[in-house]
Amino acid sequence: MLISLLFATAVAVDSACDASITLPSGFCASVFADSLQGPRHIVVAPNGTVYVTVTSGALALRDTKGTGHADVTAQFGDRGGTGIALHAGYLYVDTRTAIVRYPLAKDELAPTGAPDTIVRDLPTGGHGARNIAFDRAGLLYVNVGSRTNSCQSADRENQSPGIDPCTELDTRAGIWRFQSAKPNQTQATGEHVVTGIRNAEGLALNPMDGKMYATQHGRDQLAQNWSALYTQADGDENPAEEFVRFADHSDFGWPYCYYDNRYKKLVLAPEYGGDGGHKIDRCASKEAPLVAFPGHWAPMSLMFYEGNKFPAKYRGGAFIAFHGSWNRAPDPQAGYRVVFVPFAKGNPSGDYETFANGFSGKDQIFVPTDAAHRPCGLAEGPDGALYITDDLHGRIWRVVWKG
Repeated sequence: MLISLLFATAVAVDSACDASITLPSGFCASVFADSLQGPRHIVVAPNGTVYVTVTSGALALRDTKGTGHADVTAQFGDRGGTGIALHAGYLYVDTRTAIVRYPLAKDELAPTGAPDTIVRDLPTGGHGARNIAFDRAGLLYVNVGSRTNSCQSADRENQSPGIDPCTELDTRAGIWRFQSAKPNQTQATGEHVVTGIRNAEGLALNPMDGKMYATQHGRDQLAQNWSALYTQADGDENPAEEFVRFADHSDFGWPYCYYDNRYKKLVLAPEYGGDGGHKIDRCASKEAPLVAFPGHWAPMSLMFYEGNKFPAKYRGGAFIAFHGSWNRAPDPQAGYRVVFVPFAKGNPSGDYETFANGFSGKDQIFVPTDAAHRPCGLAEGPDGALYITDDLHGRIWRVVWKG
């Protein structure tokens, strides 16, 4: 499993661009790895080694020949999750019920020793991704998504009222903060820093301003469960998927509120007395998103671009990978793309734009399994390349600027 690290970290890619996805003019995507088992989130070490969570654990991959394609692979761990991150010489990995960390030896491709358990006993069921990020102080942030769709008395049932107050918020639908090196922490010993965020699978530090950001998966089934209040078209586009900035005590309103793309505001959910998009009520005190996206696109990861290899407009901006919708039927599904949000002076500075597209492989799909690919994880390499994972059919792309 040991291998020399003497190869260059900035690889020269001469392979033809992969035409299965579309990119802005001047960019080129190559297939870094293929036919993996459900690659989710991804991180790239300073030496160019790529680490990615997969169904059965995690993988370490290297391109030792400078071709832009992984030619050496090793698996480690025995339980796959979603989150993965590097911090202070350790690799942190989500195992669904815990966050563990492995020391990374200088010449090691994949960790060989047993990991330390940093956070244990995370809840199961419902939204199970435990994606992670670190702030400037080195503190660990963990997403614990909701167990239910909208905290109804009967989950996802027609006109079932919401539980009020939603007791799920005590241990779910939030972000917790932990010490990075202290073993055997639990939610009870950590800090509950964010609430009312249904599933924050995108979680990232913005190195330009030192603040923490997340994406939120909006709730499902407005039209299906509340057909007297919402048309099919209303339900297709609502609620918004959200890009947010958070701090201690942030509350984004789930399950009581959602952001309505029609009216450009947070409104009261029907389970809690909402009237289909007009009533605000308790939502006046909740935090609105920085950017709102169409409903059900499913933001899976968030990354701020730090490098200087892409054109200047990308410096400091945010990339978001969208998994694509599942619940717009009988209408076609949507999303299945990577978008870019420009930033200036600590805030979004223009409309988001689609950066990578064509993942669905067809003009229209009606169920997600008909897609060719579903974007999931994002990472930046030490050479400024952008890595994108597909957890449906197991591909990792490496995107570079060729000009």
